[in-house]
Amino acid sequence: MRDERRAPLRPDAQRNRTRILDAALAELTGAADVPLSAIARRAGVGQGTLYRNFPDREALVLEVYRHEMRQVADTAAQLLRTRTPDRALREWMDRLAQYAMAKAGLADALRGATGGHGGLARLGHGPVTRAVSLLLNANEAAGTIRPGLVPEDFLLAIAGLWQIDPHGDWQPRATRLLDLVMDGLRVGAPGTGDPVPDGTPVSGPGTGRGPADVPDGGRAGTPDPGTGGTGHGSRAV
Repeated sequence: MRDERRAPLRPDAQRNRTRILDAALAELTGAADVPLSAIARRAGVGQGTLYRNFPDREALVLEVYRHEMRQVADTAAQLLRTRTPDRALREWMDRLAQYAMAKAGLADALRGATGGHGGLARLGHGPVTRAVSLLLNANEAAGTIRPGLVPEDFLLAIAGLWQIDPHGDWQPRATRLLDLVMDGLRVGAPGTGDPVPDGTPVSGPGTGRGPADVPDGGRAGTPDPGTGGTGHGSRAV
């Protein structure tokens, strides 16, 4: 049986791959149907090099999306090292909003690339869910949010981000929405002295609840961070 694992790339090959991804992000954000030859030129590589890394357009577009979502997710741990947990969570929400608005031009390219894959439900969800879980757990341990929340709760709460027009005056609207979400997360937090609303499952601070604690993985009806996933014509980011 052939080994499917990818061998580590040489440093020069890794640099080429990174340049291709950076160029593809810039070009696809501006025009979903940009030719691959234009991406290769911007990256400063030949088309043969591009195709060795990404055999077709779909593979390139999907890897751009995965790469970007990993970048957004990685900022969660960085913020927790330099901010209080509640400040880290709120700033990460701003980062996510900025990404969603700035990369709105990728929507058509992503829809075209994933047309045969039933949407983006599997793409980027893992890294973002883990980032949200990290932030929620840190805040629960600090007593700055209500106990018992899981990443799916949070992703449902911010789904409105993907309904905001990125070409309009999106920033005030996004700020108001995220402030409302943050206020809701704080209701019932031990540090505020507010009672937990009736019907809310309570767990002790620092229990580290995540997707595994929810029946059936807690994913029924959960929006995908890439699609804005309420299933009502939301655009991808």
